[in-house]
Amino acid sequence: MSDAAMSEGTSAVPAALLPDHHADVSGGWLRPAVFGAMDGLVTNIALIAGVGGGGASVHTVILTGFAGLVAGAVSMGLGEYTSVRTQNDQVANEIAKERAELERNPEFEAEELAGMWIARGLPERLARQVATVLSKNPDEALRVHVQEELGVNPEEQPSPWTAAISSFLCFSLGALVPLLPYLLGATALWLALAVGGVGLFAAGALTARFTNRGWLRSGVRQLVLGLAAAGVTFVIGKAIGVSGIG
Repeated sequence: MSDAAMSEGTSAVPAALLPDHHADVSGGWLRPAVFGAMDGLVTNIALIAGVGGGGASVHTVILTGFAGLVAGAVSMGLGEYTSVRTQNDQVANEIAKERAELERNPEFEAEELAGMWIARGLPERLARQVATVLSKNPDEALRVHVQEELGVNPEEQPSPWTAAISSFLCFSLGALVPLLPYLLGATALWLALAVGGVGLFAAGALTARFTNRGWLRSGVRQLVLGLAAAGVTFVIGKAIGVSGIG
C-alpha cells in the first residue's frame, strides 16, 4: 500500500480506534499534585502572613503553620479520594447502562455510532461499515461507544488512591516551604514570605513543563496570586493584632 493510501486510510479511521500517542492525562496524579502543592503554598503563606502580621510569637507562627499543614493535607487527601471515587462510580454506572443497551439492541447502537461519525464528516458507507464490524466485538464496541458518547476511556479511569496520596504529599511539601526559615532558626516574617514566594514562582514555572506554556509567565502569575492572598491576610492580622483577640 502506498504512503498516500495509508495516510488517506488513517485519516478516515475514527479517532476512537486509533492508537494513543499523547501523554497520559487520566492517571489521576497530575491535577491533584499541582493543586495540592499550590494550595499548600498559598494556604500556609497566607496563614503565616496573617498570624505573623498580627504580632504572634515565632512559636505561635510555627504551631499555626504545622496545624495548617496537617489539617490541609488531610482535607485535600480525603477530598480528592472522595471526588475521584464518586466520579469513577458515576462513569461505571453509565458504562453498565451502555453495556445493557449494546446487549439489548446492538443494531440500533451501531447505527447510532455510525450517525455520530457521519455527523463529523466520515463517509456514510465507511462509518456504517466500521460500526457494523465493531458491533461483532462486544468489548471493543463498549469501549468505543463509551469513549464516543461519554468522552471517557473505561480502561483509563483515574485512581482515587493515586489522587489522594498525590494531593496529600504535595500539599504537605508546599505548606512546609514557608515554614523552613523558622525551622532553621530565623525569626523574620519577611524571610518566610520571601522563601514562600520563591516556592510559588518555582511551582508555577514547573507547571509550564506539563502545559507547554512559558515558564516565566506561569511562575510570575502564581507568585502574584499567592502574594496577593498573603497581603490580604497580613492586613487583616495587622488590623486585629494579638492584643485584640479575646
